[in-house]
Amino acid sequence: MFQPVKGPAQHNQKPEQTLKPQGQARVLAIANQKGGVGKTTTAVNLATALAACRKRVLIIDLDPQGNASTGLGLVAGQRARSIYQVLIEGAALSEAITATPVPMMKIVPSGVDLSAAEIELISLSGREQRLKQSLATVLADFDYILIDCPPALGLLTLNALVASDAVVVPLQTEFYALEGLSHLLRTIERVKRAMNPNLEIQGIVLTMFDRRNNLSELVAADVRAHMGDVVYKTVIPRNVRVSEAPSHGKPVLLYDMRCAGSQAYIHLASEVLQRERGRIRSQNLAT
Repeated sequence: MFQPVKGPAQHNQKPEQTLKPQGQARVLAIANQKGGVGKTTTAVNLATALAACRKRVLIIDLDPQGNASTGLGLVAGQRARSIYQVLIEGAALSEAITATPVPMMKIVPSGVDLSAAEIELISLSGREQRLKQSLATVLADFDYILIDCPPALGLLTLNALVASDAVVVPLQTEFYALEGLSHLLRTIERVKRAMNPNLEIQGIVLTMFDRRNNLSELVAADVRAHMGDVVYKTVIPRNVRVSEAPSHGKPVLLYDMRCAGSQAYIHLASEVLQRERGRIRSQNLAT
């Protein structure tokens, strides 16, 4: 069902890896070029769970649909400054940061103008680096920055991958969701080799998991067999409360803390933090 990914040929010259100074935010891109896999749901609720763990969190809503912004209750009038002004007009990122209903969590919202950004970025200098340069000004103010990427591998997603330390890949446990995974992983590898040598995969999270459906179990087993430990142990179940929460402008953890979806995202945040602690220990041993 699923074929292992073979990376592209090595370039003669590769950018050197550099360690980010301690005290600067860890930047995670939530990415999958396929729509409808729970990407925005994962970005919002993982960010909320990290904030509940007393981490200072910033969400960058890089999806022109603006679902992360809407799901956190931001109406159009609260988006005077958006990520569009930051990327295209050179506005300071700090001017676009907006409060959310979640303590310790803020957001840079998306706006309708962002749909034109893919075209406008083409003519701008340093087009792949613009988000990275903007984020550099706020890295010391947060522990985690989560980027909700659009469902496409265009210039917006490329900006996110160049700016990020690692990628979290939401993967719907349905057959067709597997088709794009190889493409995404090859894209991540190319970005790593050409523009961001520090980029890594933080993990793959299985979403919309239905234990009543044999296909969900088969897809999960197949992905784990080929990807191994990169797949999180936590799976995000299909859950009505998770689907309802955005219409109330709340993460599911605020909408219904006790539901299965909320508990799953709490466990996912625990896994993410555990992996981050392991990474830091490995770096300390290496130095």
